[in-house]
Order: sequence, then C-alpha cells, then structure tokens
Amino acid sequence: MSSSRDNFPDSVEGLPEAGRPEIVELADGDTFDLRIAPVAKRLGEHTVRMLGYNGSIPGPTLRIREGSEIEVRIENQGDLADTVHWHGLRLENRYDGTHETQRPLEPGETFVARIRCPDAGVYWYHPHVREDYGQEMGLYGNLLVEPAAPNYWPPVHREVLITLDDVLLEDGRIAPFSPAETTHAAMGRFGEVLLIGGETDLRLEAEHREVVRFFLTNTANTRVFRVAIPGTRMKHVGGDSGRVEHEELVEDVVLGPSERVAVDVLFEEPGDFVLEHRTPRRTHELARIMVAESNAVPNLEDAFSVLRTNEDMAAERERVRPYLEADPDKVVAFLAEMDMDRGDGHHQPDPGEAAHDHGDTQSAGIEWEDDMPEMNRMTTPANMHWKIIDRETSAENQDIDWHLRVGDQVKIRLVNEMGGDHPMHHPFHVHGAGRFLVLARDGEPEPNLVWKDTVLVRAGQTVDILLEVTNPGRWMAHCHIAEHHESGMMFSFDVRASEAS
Repeated sequence: MSSSRDNFPDSVEGLPEAGRPEIVELADGDTFDLRIAPVAKRLGEHTVRMLGYNGSIPGPTLRIREGSEIEVRIENQGDLADTVHWHGLRLENRYDGTHETQRPLEPGETFVARIRCPDAGVYWYHPHVREDYGQEMGLYGNLLVEPAAPNYWPPVHREVLITLDDVLLEDGRIAPFSPAETTHAAMGRFGEVLLIGGETDLRLEAEHREVVRFFLTNTANTRVFRVAIPGTRMKHVGGDSGRVEHEELVEDVVLGPSERVAVDVLFEEPGDFVLEHRTPRRTHELARIMVAESNAVPNLEDAFSVLRTNEDMAAERERVRPYLEADPDKVVAFLAEMDMDRGDGHHQPDPGEAAHDHGDTQSAGIEWEDDMPEMNRMTTPANMHWKIIDRETSAENQDIDWHLRVGDQVKIRLVNEMGGDHPMHHPFHVHGAGRFLVLARDGEPEPNLVWKDTVLVRAGQTVDILLEVTNPGRWMAHCHIAEHHESGMMFSFDVRASEAS
C-alpha cells in the first residue's frame, strides 16, 4: 500500500481538508459509523498527508452515559490493515481491537464493535496495528463516559477535552515511515511540532471567574507532557478512569503517553493565559486562552475552593490497605539491550552513548526530548530490544505466560531497571481485563488513589499496582511508547471466568 518500496504515501493531491472533530452524544443502543481515511492537514506553513477518523484530527468525541453500550461500525479506507482499540474500557474481549482478538481490517473492509462503558471517565480510541504509524498520522479520538451518579464531579461551567500530541516533520512532510519495520525504536519518535487538540495554534476562550474542566489525553508516541496554566488556580479531580480520592490544588500535572487527567481551572482574572508544557530545558506554548471581562454565571468560586474526599475512593483505600505490605504476586522488569552487530554491515548505535548522561533532557527519570535524533532514527526492532521480563520465570515479552481468574486481586511490582543499555521512562498499560490502583512508588504509599489503566514508571523507579481482574479473555499488557510496543515490549495473559459464574 505504499507509494514506493520504502515509504507510505505522502501526496495530498485530491485529499479532503481535515475538519474539526464532532462532539457526538450517544444513548444506550445507538449505532455510530467510524471511518479511517487520509486527509490533508495544515500544520503551520505546511500541508501534509495524515489519517483521520471521520475526516478530522482528532476523531469525533463520543459522549456516552455510564452503563451504556453502543455499536460502532468501523470502515477502513487507510493505508494498511488495522484495528481500533478502545483504550481503558473494560469491554467484551472480542471488541478490544488487537490482532489477538480480531483479524485486522484490510483497506475496504468493515467491522462492527459493541462498546460497553461501565466506568465514568475519559477514554480514547486509536490503532493497534503499527501503532507508531497510525497514531503519529492522526488516528486518535476521545470517548467521555458521563457518570450516572449525581454530583460525581464537582460543579463547573463546562467541560473541554484536549489531546496532547507532537509530530515529526522533514522537508515539510510527516517524517517517512518504513512499511517493513519500526524506526526510532530507542527513545520513540519525538516530534518538533506540537499538535494540541489537533491544532498547532489552539485558541480557547473563557469568561472571568469561569470554572472549566479540562480532560487532557496524551496521544503522543513517546513524549511526556507536564501541563500548567500560570495565573490560574488548578484543581486535580480525576485520572484515567474516574475521580481521585482527594481533590487537590496543583501547579501542574504530568501525563505519560496514553494517560488522562481531569483538572478544574478557575480563571480568577480577565486577560490572556497560556496552556504550557514545562520541561527542564524550556517551556512550550500549547494553547492561548482569552478570558473575557464578563463574569461567568453562576458564581462557582466557593464551590471550587472545596477540596472533596470522595467516599468511593476512600473506601478503596481501606480495602487495599492489607496489600501494601504484602509480597507482590508478580514482578516484572523493564530493560533495554542494544545489538552491536547484526552481521549485515550496518553501523550500529553505541549502547554506551545511548546510556550517557542526558543532562537537562532527562530529569526525575523522564526523557523530555530526543537529544540523539540520528542515533534514534537508526534503531529498529532488529538492533534495539526492549524487554518486559517476568522475574519469577525469566520469561520475556510474548513468552510471559500468566493465567488469572475473574475476581483476582493481583499485586504486580513494576521495576524500571537502570542496568540496561538505555534506561528511560515506560508508560505501562493493561488492556480491559480490569483496572488497577497504584499502591506505592519506590516503597512510599500512593497518597491519592485513582483507578487507572496506564502508569508512568520513571527510569530507576519501582511501582506497585493492584490489578482488579473483572473480564475474561486474552488481554495485552505493554509499554505505551508506540515504538517500544512495536519493538516487542508487550505480553498477553489469559483470564478465565470465575467458578461461581
């Protein structure tokens, strides 16, 4: 399906211009059509060929009531066989959207998925075949599950969903991909153009004293975002799958690839504000927010100042307390190995160089930028081996063989080891077999619980999670740096129904 032997198509001739994403309200039992197809997307001074769901980047935002189930008819008119993965949703296994749960759709084919939404929160959908290519090209969209319980969230004037992404350009086009293999396998594909809510120059508006809930989703292949809005008050209220245990005022929030965060922002003064991404090296402008002189109605300032402790999550705190001191049921390690000699005459990266001190590009175990782009471009699954290792059996990646049962509570210790050829952060994602709570980081109990499906494990860090197993089937767990996943940093595990069922 490529325009040449070496690359995917990149011509924009005859392609429709990418539009803005729809917001689609769907009721229980509704059917929605989702189409994958190429679009022409304006990125600053350049118009590039990308892929979109229903002609937009990001794709449509689907708003669904908690407990509802919808039918999605997926049509693939993209560049390669593909699936749609419904990230974070605990749904029926056959609709998870991986190559293990369905045959990938060839261009021209369709598939009907039934999407169940049992948990409030913000989720997203994206490809799960050559994820490095599809996500970079624009295939992602949000799904907001609205809570059934009244007053689940604190009061706000409105909600805004924003995707955080970056894109790598070369010569005015998306940097080429090889259809045969993944590149940038060491650090992942960092982009120099930030694409926020699908825009390079996102402009938002608000009113004086308005409280806006921002649902943020990191859809980037590898970049970690640290988001702030200076001059405002920001309250952290939710994460991947619903609300936090303790609402708290924060200066910024950190999102690894595929993580989501809900923050309520109070604009106390009129004027111009900047949504920022802060790294040790520099501050990036993500969006501008123009706050009008007119006052928002009703006045929610007093309500914003209340920092609630949510009873459901406080109850989870008591439930998981015995697991804090318990030994882990499973221990997995993250490790990199570089192959210095493939025997094909190609120059190989120096693992000593790859593991060198990154200075201000790596801080607190997070690699914020790619400071070795030429070396990174050379790395592929043939010479860069990312491993998840079961420390009990020494099995690696797809050889890991776990068998769990619905109803299990599995304590998993994630160890991001420093002894490999390129220690860096890894966002560890577990598919819809269940959801998990972070119990501790480096032995310190997690102070604020929230249900999650992805956790950012920083270089050198140890994280304990407690997986609540609820859905039978064959499920994936993997690093959500797209290039690491495509390099084999994943495994699958089987869940059987409980004997009682």
